[in-house]
Amino acid sequence: MDAVARELAEVGRRFYQRGWVMGTSGNLSVVIDRDPLRAAMTPSGAHKGHLRPDQILTVDAGANVVGEAGGRPSAEALLHLELISGRGAGAVLHTHSIWSTILSDRSAAAGALDIHGYEMLKGLDGVTSHDHRERIPILDNDQDMTRLSAVVRRVLGESGGAHAFLLRRHGLYTWGRTLGDAERHVEILEFLFEAIGRSGHGPGAHS
Repeated sequence: MDAVARELAEVGRRFYQRGWVMGTSGNLSVVIDRDPLRAAMTPSGAHKGHLRPDQILTVDAGANVVGEAGGRPSAEALLHLELISGRGAGAVLHTHSIWSTILSDRSAAAGALDIHGYEMLKGLDGVTSHDHRERIPILDNDQDMTRLSAVVRRVLGESGGAHAFLLRRHGLYTWGRTLGDAERHVEILEFLFEAIGRSGHGPGAHS
């Protein structure tokens, strides 16, 4: 757990430095054990630029804190647990960047952001060509996490190849088999969001 906590704290600081988790926004998790499920997770209200390993919590499959660590998990812990159980994720990362926020609103009417023709798409797990079309579902934000988790389960069940989803006017959720894979997905997707945003393209396919 100590090594995992250090890694999560380092990821939080790197993301803060790049403007992806300003203030206390964003949350990060990584699976420690599967049976029973234990996940390391950032606490609610933690500033990711000053995150310390001793702030990282261990939670169970019900989003309950395990052990005597202070703090409580983010209300969005249920979304992390949904991705861990439903997508087999080993790590889940949630960012609140400017470009993901803008594009999640700009493309909301289409229900998804389609990205096609960019070489950087090859950084996503299993993608081998720039000709890949990545369709990132956009979901309405909701403060009821039980209800939102059910929506995530349904939408991702209909979007089998998706590597991420966006919450409208909120931010990005992505995941990977390992923390390194998930961090790479954030880097790739945030690059693509900025490229698309700066190009001035509207909703729909981008190439």
